[in-house]
Amino acid sequence: MKKHPVRTKSYPVELSQRTVQKIRDDPIEAQPTLHAGPFLSFRYSYTEISAAGSTARVKSRTARYEDGKLSSETFEGDIDRSAYDRMLGEAHRRFAEQTALLLRSFFPFLAAPQKKRPGPE
Repeated sequence: MKKHPVRTKSYPVELSQRTVQKIRDDPIEAQPTLHAGPFLSFRYSYTEISAAGSTARVKSRTARYEDGKLSSETFEGDIDRSAYDRMLGEAHRRFAEQTALLLRSFFPFLAAPQKKRPGPE
C-alpha cells in the first residue's frame, strides 16, 4: 500500500518554480458598525424586607443587561423596626385601595337591589 493513497494533480510547473505572491500588509480600516438599537435588554430587581426583634433586615438585588453590558448590584442592611412597621402599613393601605378600585369597576354589572314588595303577612 502506498504511503499517500490520494493522488495530486500533476502541475506543468514544479512547485519550486512557482512565483511567490506578496501578502498585503497595509492596514485595513475597520468599518464602524451601525448601532440600530438594543437587540436584547432586560432588568431584574428583587427586594426582601424581614423583621426579627427590634430591627428589620433589607436585602436587595438588581441586575440589568443594556447596550451589551451586564451589571449587577447587591445591597444588605438593617433598619429600625418602626420604619419597617410604617412600610408595612403603607403597603397594606395601597393594597386595600387597589382592591377597592378593582371592585368598584364591577359595580355597574351588579343587579340593583330589589325593593320590598308589600305582601300578605
